[in-house]
Amino acid sequence: MTEENAGLDTDGWRGWRAAGQAALYGPEGFYRRPEGPAGHFRTSVHASPLFARAVARLLCRVDEALGRPARLDFVDMAAGRGELAAGVLAALPAEVAARVRGYAVEIAGRPADLDHRIEWLAEPPEGVTGLLFANEWLDNVPVEVVEVDAAGVPRLVRVREDGRERLGEPARGPAAEWLDRWWPLPAEEGLRAEIGLPRDEAWAAAVATVERGLAVAVDYAHTVDTRPPFGTLTGFRNGRETSPVPDGSCDLTAHVALDACALPQGRVLTQRTALHALGLTGARPPLALASTEPTAYVRALASAGEAAELTATGGLGDFGWLLQPVGIPPAPLGDLLVDVPDHEEQ
Repeated sequence: MTEENAGLDTDGWRGWRAAGQAALYGPEGFYRRPEGPAGHFRTSVHASPLFARAVARLLCRVDEALGRPARLDFVDMAAGRGELAAGVLAALPAEVAARVRGYAVEIAGRPADLDHRIEWLAEPPEGVTGLLFANEWLDNVPVEVVEVDAAGVPRLVRVREDGRERLGEPARGPAAEWLDRWWPLPAEEGLRAEIGLPRDEAWAAAVATVERGLAVAVDYAHTVDTRPPFGTLTGFRNGRETSPVPDGSCDLTAHVALDACALPQGRVLTQRTALHALGLTGARPPLALASTEPTAYVRALASAGEAAELTATGGLGDFGWLLQPVGIPPAPLGDLLVDVPDHEEQ
């Protein structure tokens, strides 16, 4: 993509990638706000501590696959305020926790009350041996948006800070090649797509920091046979979906083409399948427990409800998980997520 396409015009128009980068990560950007992402939207991390416990189990399985090294790394990409990293460390068995180095990767400042064992970084560390986990990171890597014009040509959408849009240059070069391969658009006026190439590159760079272990990206996702015809770009503010306006007042997000991001030996599955394999099923406790241990039954029932939310079809359970092994057996689902079937559960 050319600098002309991405940069700011003299009259205030720019491509969505540059506009999103400034609105989210600029000096006054959305992700530099003190309240953090949890102040505006709810991820699986915020929905239940069961999510962090499941990731801790995954880290233990990576540990086993690595032969229980003297140092085991856990990297929380786009860490928000470090909630996942802290939850994972708290959920680990003592023997594993003693060997773990925790890292939270985020552009905002370190929270004052964060666990002292977690190192706060602006970029992922090099030479990771362990698990790099990116929960809802890639959907906030800004991308260009294209729209098909009246002649059937996909053109880059340009936007002003107030959210007004107009069509610009036709997509060319690597952007056009990515569209042809991963999101081919019929020549029908008004159809839209998001060019995921920057996310492919960002994910490859993150995986390159892993020397041995597993990298996992979890996000809203779609695949080449289910691309939405009008794209997915949207905004979130104070827990509500809103129009995407690149002025720093709201989150800007678009679903991720995880199949395009996947490197060789990577595999995409649903959160429902992954969490089931990690022991979260949402099954109700036996009713007999209500009579014998009513307090335990209430706790188990609440836990089952939280697990059901994390794995719900049509909700968080539909998130995509991209698992990318590095220097460990090439079929991590067989070795790390036991008994995961080849096809998603219906």
